[in-house]
Amino acid sequence: MEKEVSLENMTTWNGLLDRFDEIVSNPTPETPYDDQTYLEYTKLNRSRVKRWIKTAQINPKLIQVLNNIQEKQTWNLILEPWCGDAAHIAPFIHLMAEVNPNITLNIVWRDTAPFMIDDYLTNGGKSIPKLVIRDKEGKDLYVWGPRPKKCQDFFLGLKEKGMDHDQTKLELQEWYNKDKGVAIQEEFIQMLG
Repeated sequence: MEKEVSLENMTTWNGLLDRFDEIVSNPTPETPYDDQTYLEYTKLNRSRVKRWIKTAQINPKLIQVLNNIQEKQTWNLILEPWCGDAAHIAPFIHLMAEVNPNITLNIVWRDTAPFMIDDYLTNGGKSIPKLVIRDKEGKDLYVWGPRPKKCQDFFLGLKEKGMDHDQTKLELQEWYNKDKGVAIQEEFIQMLG
């Protein structure tokens, strides 16, 4: 059964940006941001999101595909501010949603009830970001995530090699920087086209 999103576990794109600012400016942040590691991830991700919003280029073919959406859709993007993959992916999804007024983008918190992520696990895990695209009746049309397939394959290859967590994060960061959002856009052209 598809879980509904609620005001407690959902915000807008601007709400996500405000949440980043709220976390990094709070002298006594709540859990998990009271852990210095999570706080540093969040600071880094805030910079990444702002950089991608300024530099991201949306493929003209994808713009055409997005403009062909004639009926209302709700895009529920499940994430958390500490998630590195979300910092590279969410800006592109936001920019895609901005193309067509028939698309409403909601940011859904993974770790706030009701836990929408529980219905969209990846190999049994709560991997994020996860995008759930629903029609005007609230039925799922597409589920995407947590990474573009090329990136996920790269990630799984790093895991197979036994690469440690910190090095894996660096490798993924480099992958996203080189890709510049091309892989996700190619997938969305195929998925939505």
